[in-house]
Amino acid sequence: MKIHKWRKKKMLMVILMIMGFVAAGVGGYIIYGSYKINELSKMTFEEMLDFTVKNNKDAVITVGIIQNGKTTYKVYGENGMELPQEEHIYEIGSVTKTFTTALLFKSISEGKVSLDDSIDEYLDLPEKSYYPTIKRLVTHTSGYKGSYFEMPMVANFLQGKNDFNGISGTMLINRLSKINLNDSDYSYRYSNFGMATLGAVLEQIHEEDYTALMNAFVREDLGLSNTKVSESSGDLDNYWEWSESDAYIPAGGILSTITDMLAYVQTQLSNRLTYLSLAHEPLTDINASSEMYQKMGIHMDAIGAGWMIDNGNNIIWHNGGTGNYNSYVGFDKDNQIGVVILSNLPPKYRIPTTVMGIELLTSLQN
Repeated sequence: MKIHKWRKKKMLMVILMIMGFVAAGVGGYIIYGSYKINELSKMTFEEMLDFTVKNNKDAVITVGIIQNGKTTYKVYGENGMELPQEEHIYEIGSVTKTFTTALLFKSISEGKVSLDDSIDEYLDLPEKSYYPTIKRLVTHTSGYKGSYFEMPMVANFLQGKNDFNGISGTMLINRLSKINLNDSDYSYRYSNFGMATLGAVLEQIHEEDYTALMNAFVREDLGLSNTKVSESSGDLDNYWEWSESDAYIPAGGILSTITDMLAYVQTQLSNRLTYLSLAHEPLTDINASSEMYQKMGIHMDAIGAGWMIDNGNNIIWHNGGTGNYNSYVGFDKDNQIGVVILSNLPPKYRIPTTVMGIELLTSLQN
């Protein structure tokens, strides 16, 4: 009996630790770095970059800029050394969500779905008085938590794997069946679970697995040749492992390169695909800019379909983070300026791409 209780206590401790890590899981908006916030807010982009890659022989950070109709990028390594201008394959983490919502808005433009539709119109769920609308999923106001504990998380944690690996669509549906929510706009709460649910909805709408569906959309509609759902491999190291048809892939499972991501931003800036512009429109005010975020120039005033909206700086943006990568994408449509930063360093390592990206983008605006 004592051994049984000890095992239960140990398992509970493991579960709590897992949930602590998962809370910052795919993406998120936590600011990390060794510098105090006040000191960090005074640094230039170049100073931030130099500090982040100082004495790190494994660092490979690619920085891309769109300005004055031109696209350029540079690759940086240890101590800010400029590396050969080569393409590298990065995990883009939660920037994946903007691809998922782009596919949603294509589906809306084709009359296959509406933002006001309830998720139980597409998913096989038990009858309840209320399930969230798709609009509430894409604005993170559904009431769903960031994620929910599932048993594969234990093995993932103990083996140092992706927290979400092995969480199947069946587990997602079972979890949805157990959650009871009210019919209201909940306060903004960043939710990988909500985006996983949207992925499941898209699968039902198109009657196709998300991976095949997204890879075709990226290739045929967005015209990107080096962007795809992760196969856990590339020219860099420490990619997250995903299992086939994992439920959380729509929240953070895409790989890409700097050229493709810059082309993706250019498409956002243009009117080539009109449904993308609709995803930039504010759907709800969230006012999620804490005092710390504001000091760093990070503003989350409103949210569109997956995109964060900074009203003061006229910036539309998103970031992403996995276990060993972090990324930032931001653009100013009025001035046709865009910035992409892709890094093979963890989000918690020194200064994340979100802070560097916003600093670089606002400096280009000025």
